[in-house]
Amino acid sequence: MQGVLQDVTQTTWEEEKSNMAIIKAPPKQPKSVTVQARVQQSVKEQLDQYAKLIDSTPSYVITEALKVLFKRDDEFKAWLGQQPSNGKIRELKGGGLTETA
Repeated sequence: MQGVLQDVTQTTWEEEKSNMAIIKAPPKQPKSVTVQARVQQSVKEQLDQYAKLIDSTPSYVITEALKVLFKRDDEFKAWLGQQPSNGKIRELKGGGLTETA
């Protein structure tokens, strides 16, 4: 009986092992869009410096900062919940929002 269980366990492990990729596919990136905004020169300079600090891009910093804002602003969440969205806006992981097709 023990030999049969060992064979079954070993076969299952070998099947799982053969189905696993050595290198995993990168996570799918959400569709991005371009937003144009005017900010004060000092804000732009700080944005660039912050991006440099975390070894990223200004776009990433803006996106993550907006996610934090949307997650923490209870008044905005309450207001948004009252708006007829027709299912076009849904909450993202981390509390941000995204527009869906």
